[in-house]
Amino acid sequence: MGSTVTAAAPAAPAPFACGTTVVRRDVHLGRVWSAQPHRALSDSGTLLEIGYWPGIRALAPTTWTTALRTGDDSSRKDGLEHLASGSWELEPWAWRDTVLRSRFETGSWFSLHHFQSPAGEPLRLYVNFERPAVRTRIGIDTLDLLVDLVVDPDLSSWRWKDEDEYAHGRRLGLVTEADHRAVDHAREHAIGLLQERRGPFGFPWPAWAPDPAWPLPVLPPGAQQAAL
Repeated sequence: MGSTVTAAAPAAPAPFACGTTVVRRDVHLGRVWSAQPHRALSDSGTLLEIGYWPGIRALAPTTWTTALRTGDDSSRKDGLEHLASGSWELEPWAWRDTVLRSRFETGSWFSLHHFQSPAGEPLRLYVNFERPAVRTRIGIDTLDLLVDLVVDPDLSSWRWKDEDEYAHGRRLGLVTEADHRAVDHAREHAIGLLQERRGPFGFPWPAWAPDPAWPLPVLPPGAQQAAL
């Protein structure tokens, strides 16, 4: 009898070295909804921290960029319909106003983002509920699940954001029942960590600034193609 050959599982991508480009993307229906190049700050293989600052150019849905340019939030709401139907278009967009340090943990249904002014003043902590990030050769892929938790820098108070969008996303089928159950659990977990000052809320987040030697990260060729 011939021996059975079992294919080896593909090797996990190696951790990203400090200073290298990491592309964070939202992917839905086999298409890229957004793509932002960051710089890696640290990466253990399961815990990734990345930085983002004004001037970095990304790809974003036109409904979102129109809302930012005009202040007309109805365009952003239209974006959910486009996302559900797979009919969106992307355009370049340059980040502005804030410096952002982000933390992604393998298997987690939320990521944590520390916003500060370019001068280093802490502005807010932002808990973004999303599908667990999948590593690619250029970065991480996820899908924002619309609801967020905004926390004061001193952790003294917090508020939920975009719960109406989350409800609409459920009606459109963007947030599945399985997603909703996972997000409910993640919301309880995040609030528990916050109240007990554990995990990412158990220590102060110091001000951060990009290394002056770093050029702005740029999207690699083909970053808008989902299969990477």
